[in-house]
Amino acid sequence: MIKLSERSPRYAIRVSDVANRSSPSVPISKSWSLWIQLKQKSSRAGRPKKKIYHRVPELDKVMDLQKKPALILQLKSIIQSHKNQSLLLRDLEKEVGFVQKWNFMAVIERYPSMFHVGGGNRMPPFVSLTERAEKIACGEAKVRTLMEPILVKNLRKLLMLSVDCQIPLEKIEFIGSGLGLPDNFKNTLIPKYPEFFSVKNVNGRDCLRLEHWDSSLAVTAREEKLAREGFLDSNVGQEKVKISKDGNYAGPFAFRMSYPAGFRPNTGYLAAVERWQRLEFPSPYLNARRFEVTDHKARKRVVAVLHELLSLTMEKRMSYSQLDAFHSEYLLPSRLVLCLIKHQGIFYLTNKGARGTVFLKEAFDGSNLLEKCPLLSFNEKFMELCGRRATSSCVTR
Repeated sequence: MIKLSERSPRYAIRVSDVANRSSPSVPISKSWSLWIQLKQKSSRAGRPKKKIYHRVPELDKVMDLQKKPALILQLKSIIQSHKNQSLLLRDLEKEVGFVQKWNFMAVIERYPSMFHVGGGNRMPPFVSLTERAEKIACGEAKVRTLMEPILVKNLRKLLMLSVDCQIPLEKIEFIGSGLGLPDNFKNTLIPKYPEFFSVKNVNGRDCLRLEHWDSSLAVTAREEKLAREGFLDSNVGQEKVKISKDGNYAGPFAFRMSYPAGFRPNTGYLAAVERWQRLEFPSPYLNARRFEVTDHKARKRVVAVLHELLSLTMEKRMSYSQLDAFHSEYLLPSRLVLCLIKHQGIFYLTNKGARGTVFLKEAFDGSNLLEKCPLLSFNEKFMELCGRRATSSCVTR
């Protein structure tokens, strides 16, 4: 949205510290942790102004809060996958690997309210769920039943967003846990809905294909929210409305903005945001091949596609590698990181955790996820057994 001086000096900075109003000077690598060359404005004195990609500590905290819940829920699933509902401790390494084994052993020792260790007297030690944990686990089947129509709807929307209405199954499996899909969804969920899905071999890869287009589903989460708030009226946003200092604007093509406390936009920046917020753009559910990549409306449409993809996940976040995996299916920009950074009022990138993660900022109030699906609410009951509440407890692969 804002042009930078072509004569400004270059500075190498890390993705997590990247400036807010920067433009790229070299192509971005797919690696999250590589250094990037960015051009920055110079001050009148010739010294560059310090540009900072502002962190959001509350969203960084989400990544810290999800570490223990992720291990707990993964171990619970492993135990439940065995016929006798118990796991020999000597077999734990086979399930999770040598390094991770010690993390799981620490979890077992720390949470006796969740995990029971038995054995002895010539019987090898094993771990199982406690009686209280098993009681909660009995309700999982009911929760999965409640989740099924949500999963089917989101899978259909995921396919409708793609250019060919089909996605390789391996890519869906890659983000499956974030969507809430069961591990064996290919054999348990997909065959139940032949009117919606089919699996076809395309160039040697199994792809999930959409059978029928449903126009009623071609409505984004952003549009649904605006409709509830009464902002999709064609008259709204036509008159001159003073944009707020946080970049928010009442109009049918506007996105919810949320800047960190340390961000101080000037008048020129806010004017550029207002023009961008007013700009009409095509629906993300229209085929991306119909639009020129350089068109301003098409560029704003890409932001809407990313917004919708994150909205389809349970926790409104994806790892950068997961998002990057869908370049060809959604014709995402080659410099995806810079696109996300440019729109830091909508998205937040953190390098906390094992992998870089992209958040949809409007879905959170501080560290708390505002809307939770039945599966997330169910998972939090296990966190209560551990004496804590986890707002983001989805197991990530």
